[in-house]
Parts: sequence; C-alpha cells; structure tokens
Amino acid sequence: MTARFVLIRVLALLSVLFGANYVVWRWLDSVHWDAWWIAVPLVLAETYSLIDTFFFSLTMWRARERPAPVSPPEGTVDVLIATYNEPIDMVMTTAVAAKRIAYPHETWILDDGARPELERAAREAGVGYLTRSEDWDNKPRHAKAGNLNNALFETDGEFLLVLDADQIPDPLILHRTLGYFADDPALALVQTPQWFSNVDEADPLGSQAPLFYGPIQQGKDGWNAAFFCGSNAVLRREALMQLGIVGYVRDVTTSTKRALKVAESLIAREVKSAQDPQLASELVRLRETISTARTDIARGAPIADATFAVRTAVERASEALVARDFSAIRADLEVIAQMPIERDAEIDAVVIDEVKLDRLATAELSPLGAVEAVTGLLDALRIDRGHEAQPVQPLATISVTEDMATAMHLHALGWRSAYHHEILARGLAPEDLRTMLTQRLRWAQGTLQVMLRDNPLVKRGLSAGQRLMYFATMWSYLSGFTAVIYLAAPVCYLVFGVLPVTAWSVDFFARFLPYFIVNQLLFLVIARGMRTWRGQQYSLALLPVWIRACVTAAGNVWFGRSLSFAVTKKDGRDTRGVPWREIWPQLTAMIVLAVALCIGLVRLAVGTADGTGTLVNTVWVIYDLVVFSVIIQAARYRGPQRDSANVAAAEGAA
Repeated sequence: MTARFVLIRVLALLSVLFGANYVVWRWLDSVHWDAWWIAVPLVLAETYSLIDTFFFSLTMWRARERPAPVSPPEGTVDVLIATYNEPIDMVMTTAVAAKRIAYPHETWILDDGARPELERAAREAGVGYLTRSEDWDNKPRHAKAGNLNNALFETDGEFLLVLDADQIPDPLILHRTLGYFADDPALALVQTPQWFSNVDEADPLGSQAPLFYGPIQQGKDGWNAAFFCGSNAVLRREALMQLGIVGYVRDVTTSTKRALKVAESLIAREVKSAQDPQLASELVRLRETISTARTDIARGAPIADATFAVRTAVERASEALVARDFSAIRADLEVIAQMPIERDAEIDAVVIDEVKLDRLATAELSPLGAVEAVTGLLDALRIDRGHEAQPVQPLATISVTEDMATAMHLHALGWRSAYHHEILARGLAPEDLRTMLTQRLRWAQGTLQVMLRDNPLVKRGLSAGQRLMYFATMWSYLSGFTAVIYLAAPVCYLVFGVLPVTAWSVDFFARFLPYFIVNQLLFLVIARGMRTWRGQQYSLALLPVWIRACVTAAGNVWFGRSLSFAVTKKDGRDTRGVPWREIWPQLTAMIVLAVALCIGLVRLAVGTADGTGTLVNTVWVIYDLVVFSVIIQAARYRGPQRDSANVAAAEGAA
C-alpha cells in the first residue's frame, strides 16, 4: 500500500467523521426553527451532501490501479460499431480504424438506420454490415440495446468490442485488454476510458471526465463494480448470453405467476357464489390445482409441468361444467314449455308468465366463462415472448442507457468486471451547449430509470459493496433538488435577513471548516493534478437538467410516459444557436444571486445586517456565481479551434 493510498484513506475517514460531527450538531443544536421553512431544507441538503461524501470516500477506500494482464490475448472477437444517423464518413473512419486493429477479429457496422449507402461503403471497405431483421417491425426497438442484441444473434465471436460510431480505436486495444479474460474466467467486462480528441484545453462543456474515467472507476473496480459505459469496452459473449437466458426465464416465470394468481382469484370468486355443491366441489379442485402450481413454480419446478397440470384440471372442469349446463338448459326448456301463452286482444301480442320469466333472468349463470378465462390466460403465456422481436435480450432494455443496467445484472449473476486505465480509443464530444445538455439529460434519465425499476440496494446477487457503488452513481443525480436549497439559503439571508442557523458562532465554524477543508484536500490528493474543477461546476450548474431527469424518469417508470431519445450529435455544432429555453433557470439564478448580493451589501452599509453573516453569505454567493459562469462560457462556445496542429493531431489519431 503506497503512502498516497494511505493518505487517501486517512482523509476519507476524516471527511466522514468531521462531516458526521457537523451534520449531527446542525440537527441537534443549530437549526433555526423560527425559520423552519428554509432551515430544515438546508440541513436536509447538508445531510444529502454528507451521504454523498460517504459514498465518495467509500469508493476511494478500495481504489485499484490494475497492472497489465499477465496472460496473452486469446479468443475470437467481433468488433461492433453501433450507429443510427451519424455521418457515413464518420462511421467509415471508425470502421476502417477498427479493421486495422492488430489482433485477429471481425468488424461489423450495426446500422440502426438501415442506410443503403452505408451498406455499400461497408462492403467496399470489406467491413461487415448488419441491420435489424423484419422481426423487429412494429416491436419495441430498445434503441442501442436492441441494436446490439440483434447483432449478438448474427455474430459468433467469443468476445465483443463495443464502439460508438465516433470512437476511433487504438490498433492495440485488444492486445491490451483480452489478457484479463484469460487471467479471470469469471470476468465479463473490461471497460477503458472515453477520451475526446476535439475538446479544447479549457473544456467549457465539461466533456472530458478525468475524475470518473480514473479514480472513480478505479474505486468502483476495487469493489468489483466498475461498470459498462456504452463504448470502448470488451465483453464476454458467454456472460451476455447467460444474462439474456436468465432474463428470459425470469420474464416467463413472472408472467406465469401473475397469470396463475389472476386465475386463482377468478375461480375463488366463482367458488363463493356457487350454490350447487357438485359445482363448488369441482371449482375447489381446480383452485387447489392452480394454487399448487403457483407453489411449485415458486420452489423452482419447471413451468411447463406446472401449467400442464393446470390445463388438465381446466379441461376436466370444463367437461363437468358443460355436462351440468346441458342438464340446466334441458330443465329450463321444460319450464318454458310449461308456460301458458295467450294473446292479448288489445295489443295483439304474446304475454307470458312474468314471474317465471324473472326467475329465468336471475338464474345462476354458468361459471364456464371463468374457467375459459383461465384457459385464455394460459394461452397468453407465449414462451416466444411475442411482444418482443427476440425472446432473449442479453443487454438490458429497462433504461434508455443500456450500459449500467447490463453491468449491474452481470454482477448480480456473479460475473466480474475490470477497469483498464489506458486511453485506447479517441472519440468526438459535443461541440455546443444544446447537444451537451441533451446528452447529460439522457444519461441522467437512464440511470434514474434503473434506480426506480431495479434498485441496486435490494437487488439479489449483488454484494454490499456493489449495491452501494451502483446506488452512489444513481444518488448523485438527485443533487438538483439540494442545489436549489443551496442557492436559496444565502438569498434569504442577504435580502430578508432570515438566518437558517441559530448563529454564525464559533461552534459553527469549528465544525464546518474542518469538514470543508479535509473534503477539499481529499479531492486534491485523489485528482493528483487532474483538472476536476469543470466537473464540480457542472454538478451544480446543471441542476435544472438533474431535476428534469428525476421528474421525467419517474413519469416514465410510474406512469408510463414516454421519454424522447436523441442520438448525441458529433459532427459539428448545432446551428440553432444558444438554447435559451434550456438555460433560463441558470441565468435567472445568476440574476437573483447578483441582486441579493447587492441588497446584502447595502443592508450591511446601513447597519441592518450582521457583518459575519453578510461575509459568509457573500462568499457563498460569489462561489455560486463563479460556478454558474460556466453556463455563460458554454453558451458562447463556438467549438474547438481547428488549427493546423489540431488537424494533424486528429489525423494522427485516426
């Protein structure tokens, strides 16, 4: 264990301890209850931040810097380049570079746009071309996950290198990663960093993510929770196919359980209303058979055996009920035959015995309909999953971003993952604010969909560390709500003099400053010279995006509202200009903060404000304004400078 790693652990431990000391004190001794409407939200926000600190510290506690794999590369490989509507020149540049990968392999373009011109270009370059079959017509397409799932049944390599259409691979990418799979037969995934060649040094859009594609992924790797990021990753086909088969079995099992539960309820209702003892006895036997089938399936019995027993019982009950109905019909006909019929001279119509007619109208209806409904439920259990294009869907389709969910499911099955910290592919990042916002919204929506549909904290098969590592990533997207509170608190004080704490006392600073300073030191030591400030800015400045993601993801999962899916534009700037509709909340916040600052200084000058409180909140507001200034920079950004040096570098990378 190196001295730096020991220092990281010490600082991580101190961050959590100092943070807990501060937050507990805030709850017990410093909440200004007279202004509870801002005081309580503020302390809740600080509690959220403490949990965030705990997750980050836990992540870094087992950060793992992997050595190069020991074993030589081996196994057959398919390189899959997923594309939808990206420019053909871009796709072909990536495909040609992929074809030049030194390790023997097959290169495939997966064209979800089914473009004939791209197919011709692929054939001319000697690259495989795949698009979806007719089976996908009028069926859920599942975006990129569906594209990859389709390709899995059209290729046969033992390993898959997945690339986005803009990610130009290094010729040695497979030599540097395949050895991990030979070293560990339980390894399902090797993820490498995503790095962008069209990003300026200033990186005003925050596209490079050195903290994530570095310390954070290495930290998750230490907990066996490094996850698939959608591109620049090698996956074991066996693991994906096992995942698909397990998912298929679970889906059919769940559908069967649900159908049998409904069937048992239908028959139980008929049992209660049955007046004929013989009929009731037949229905009770059917209900018991259904109940036994449910129990057997829960214990792991084959679904086919359980449903066959139910079908047999249904057929037996149907025969008995039909025989009974024939007897009842025969008796009813005899009643009708005995009814006196006479003609009414006044209206020249047939009149029958109203009393006997009422008795027939209210007679017990046959429960045969309920039994037939059970048959219909069983018939609806199609093992081919007719609502899907493919019965087996290896990559997860529960989210608009398939990567994290797929990795989490693989981990839950006992497979392992690795993060290889070496840039082995170079891609293109968004070059305008509008595209960047769309991309970040999709990432957040997809992550939150996974949290709401398949929360890792309660997912069977994951270790405690894996549960926390996955949940930590999902938790981070809830920060938009706390950011609103952090913006409102200083405004309330500077404008209205409302104090969310009992006092800016020595106790406050003695607890807050150690927590804040140690936390910043932890970031500095972990970053080790990396530029992480831009990422910190966007974690706050994108608060409207995070809130919108929470609302839309919840609407999708809980109420079935659709989510729009847009492929990230990577062929230059969006020409529609500054997305004012998307950034008006940030601009409004900046104006409010600036006005509040001026009012606070005026109040201090006229003697109606406390000096310490004004100083603390002035610093707070200035920090917020500096953070939000990145939105102004991003709005003014006109793309990277494409001078001769940059062009040469890009051509060299290609």
